[in-house]
Amino acid sequence: MQIASAAAISNILPIRSFANTLNYGPALDVAQLHWNENFYGPSQAAIDAMQQASLKGAYYPDALIKKLLAVIAEHNDLGIDNITLSAGSTQALSYLAQVKSRENPIATTQLGWDAHLSFAQNIGGVIIRVDNGDNLEINLADIEAIAKKNISSVSIVNPNNPTGLLLDADELRASVIRMSEKTLVIVDEAYNEITDEPEANSMIGLVKEGHNVAISRTFSKIYGLAGQRVGYIVAQPDVIESIKKNGGGEFAVSLAGVAGALASYNDEDFLKYSKSKIIEAREMVNEAVKSNGLTALPSQTNFVFVNLGNIDADGFRDEMLKHQVLIRGKYGNFNNWSRVSMGNIEDVQRYVDAIPKVLNSLNNTAIT
Repeated sequence: MQIASAAAISNILPIRSFANTLNYGPALDVAQLHWNENFYGPSQAAIDAMQQASLKGAYYPDALIKKLLAVIAEHNDLGIDNITLSAGSTQALSYLAQVKSRENPIATTQLGWDAHLSFAQNIGGVIIRVDNGDNLEINLADIEAIAKKNISSVSIVNPNNPTGLLLDADELRASVIRMSEKTLVIVDEAYNEITDEPEANSMIGLVKEGHNVAISRTFSKIYGLAGQRVGYIVAQPDVIESIKKNGGGEFAVSLAGVAGALASYNDEDFLKYSKSKIIEAREMVNEAVKSNGLTALPSQTNFVFVNLGNIDADGFRDEMLKHQVLIRGKYGNFNNWSRVSMGNIEDVQRYVDAIPKVLNSLNNTAIT
């Protein structure tokens, strides 16, 4: 069955259909490759924990929250006052953006996940965007130059979304330290665990050293818990308090979600398996991109940013949808760049198989 538009997938099901159909994930005939989810999650340990927690769903998750905070704190050699949980990292980042935007403008990159910054703009906050380089890399020098001015905070996504590019850890660390002397530096590390060297690439250690930085993490990506909405921010205690005072904070997370996160946090076997499947899918996509005359940026994430040449990304997305493959369209003014997530191998193969058909269709349309 053909799907006419993305809305057919993303719209909420009509109430009348609930009795017969209730999907807890994507439709079985659709390759959902647009939200950077980990198809292989949750882990079995997380599933077992969430099932047990659901039996106690009448109770608030206070005790379990304290346990998860303690586990994260111990792993990073920090105090629990350095950490706050939220409904995905987006919630806490949004609170923090609103707090900082009341002080002065926020600086960020032209390309980067920035949904949380829209909340700051909604209350009159000013966002200053620094251009990416010729190869879409983040220009740390240009960001540092802006940070020396009257800026309330700097927001960096590393690895970057949507480019998938990873900054050199030593260069980023040195730059963040310099900027943190002037302003709060926020580093979104949603995809850190997928990188080749997660510990070395993380800036969390700068919190322990006392620098004015805030690091966000999520259980939505490698842990496969996107639907459970659990994330956290690591920062100095005063920053953590400002987040808690300006929103629901830890009160917004669910008992089942926290249980799944706690069971997943040190599940190394699951993390290694998921990472291996992501790498396998990435290799498939990169090979297909190359064999079809396209190029892509080197990714350290569970998605690939593909350069379509003279093809419009929205048109490419719409044509892919005709093959039951759902991917992202263009980002801002980057009209010819297309992001595809690494789902399960079967779905990624459907994307790979569809590429030449889509390109042929679009090229024929352009000729006529």
